[in-house]
Amino acid sequence: MSGFVEKPEPVQVPGLTHLHTGKVRDLYRNAGGDLVMVASDRLSAYDWVLPTEIPDKGRVLTQLSLWWFDQLADLAPHHVLSTDVPVGAPADWAGRTLVCRSLAMVPVECVARGYLTGSGLAEYRQSRTVCGLALPEGLTDGSELPAPIFTPATKAAVGDHDENVSYEEVARQIGADTAARLRQLTLAVYSRARDIARERGLILADTKFEFGFDGDRLVLADEVLTPDSSRFWPADRWRPGSAQPSFDKQFVRDWLTSPAAGWDRTGALPPPALPQEVVERTREKYVEAYERLTGLPWS
Repeated sequence: MSGFVEKPEPVQVPGLTHLHTGKVRDLYRNAGGDLVMVASDRLSAYDWVLPTEIPDKGRVLTQLSLWWFDQLADLAPHHVLSTDVPVGAPADWAGRTLVCRSLAMVPVECVARGYLTGSGLAEYRQSRTVCGLALPEGLTDGSELPAPIFTPATKAAVGDHDENVSYEEVARQIGADTAARLRQLTLAVYSRARDIARERGLILADTKFEFGFDGDRLVLADEVLTPDSSRFWPADRWRPGSAQPSFDKQFVRDWLTSPAAGWDRTGALPPPALPQEVVERTREKYVEAYERLTGLPWS
């Protein structure tokens, strides 16, 4: 069992229709038919949405996504129409709200990997492949790949794992032309972001994107290149052969699997509340990622 420890009641705002509460975001539709995405401070780990929030996390994700959308605009159009907070919405929606174009979403997580880790590493250890792509012998945890690869996944419901699939399976499901466009665009965007991160002393190990169609145009949607959707590693501490320090929720994962938490991640009971120190250190990592990537102070 997994999912929300306690699923929050959606905020009701005049003129907005609540559509969905996800792990991090709440989704609404306004009277004009546009989507309104609100990034909360919720945090998920091991397929559970935790009972403890990370202050400022939703604002960091939103502001970092906006910065990246600007860096990528010449490669891929994005879905953001405005950052205006709807009339009647709570004050704390400021900085965490995106009004977005409604798209026909492609039901594929578009994952790009430049380094071997996570589920890709697990598959490689079994078969020397990732999503059916053959890789050379001798790679280890954190190894840089000979070239970035497109390793799609099917999008899962809250509480379920996204499932890695082959490119051929994606082509079968959505058509060869769309699959080819997704692969080309995913790798182009990853390569641009990898180079920008590298200039700032960070390694972009892997990331995932979501795309949707606006007519015939493929449009970049959801969030992009945040610590929730990407693995960023400090380049000066990169040491292949073991897990790398990262700008994400690693403090949370480490605590949940420690004796201090007293939690069995394979059991049916939900995870416990996080201690304040873990909350603060996790917030610091999200803020540090924002500041290092954008060069701007967090406020």
